[in-house]
Amino acid sequence: MSETALEVADVARLADAIRGEIAKAIVGLDHTVDHLLVALLAGGHVLLEGPPGTAKTFLAQCFSTALGRDFGRIQFTPDLMPADILGSNLFNFQTSQFTLTRGPVFCELLLADEINRTPPKTQAALLEAMQEGRVTLDGETHVLPERFMVVATQNPIESQGVYPLPEAQLDRFLFKLLIPYPSLAEETKIVARFGEGSGPPRAADLGVSAVADRATLRAALGRRGRDAGAAALEAVREVMRRLRAPERVEDMITARVAASLDALHGLDVPAYAAGALTALARSATERTA
Repeated sequence: MSETALEVADVARLADAIRGEIAKAIVGLDHTVDHLLVALLAGGHVLLEGPPGTAKTFLAQCFSTALGRDFGRIQFTPDLMPADILGSNLFNFQTSQFTLTRGPVFCELLLADEINRTPPKTQAALLEAMQEGRVTLDGETHVLPERFMVVATQNPIESQGVYPLPEAQLDRFLFKLLIPYPSLAEETKIVARFGEGSGPPRAADLGVSAVADRATLRAALGRRGRDAGAAALEAVREVMRRLRAPERVEDMITARVAASLDALHGLDVPAYAAGALTALARSATERTA
């Protein structure tokens, strides 16, 4: 078997290990987990939309725990300000200098919980971070972690006190995934698993741990500790860069984006087209792998 085939097999095993960790706490949602993995490898962001009680927030927490990533969470509210997300420069009276207080956006995986409950001004604070992987405060640019990813959630059943995301913001997400209610069989499993517990479920209490801690992964990478997770993700990304979507997939992507633009009645959106083409090509590569 060729070297590339072996490396792709390692990627498949890593994905299976992540799925297995998440399955310890999450019942169902296999399709959603697969798309989260694709977005992770493609360098994209994900918007989870579903009614309350469908484990959107808990899924994002378990996903981050399984990856061993630096996790940040923002609970979006109507009074949230951009500085609450990005941070700000505060004056230090002892040193007579301004000191940067970093906001929760400075992490590897950011959970933007109920993102449609905050006004557009605050929503827009994430645009630069999601598109360029950096934020600008008082004219100074601060680079975010290279593997920065946003998993946002929103509730579609309410029309009061919410602010629908503008098109420019939606374009930053690689996937918008609809989270359904669990089936009867899945509800039975949920009751059996959590019915006797008390308090909110926690990923660590349910046995979810970082895949990077597995002995086989440490041996394959020749690393130990927290750096193993970052090294694993970089190895996976290198495999993805060597792969390319088949030409017929590229033709399908181009046709689909062109049809979407025609539906916008001639609106001039070249940036949207370019972003859609690039994002879909990346995700097609991950699925091909």
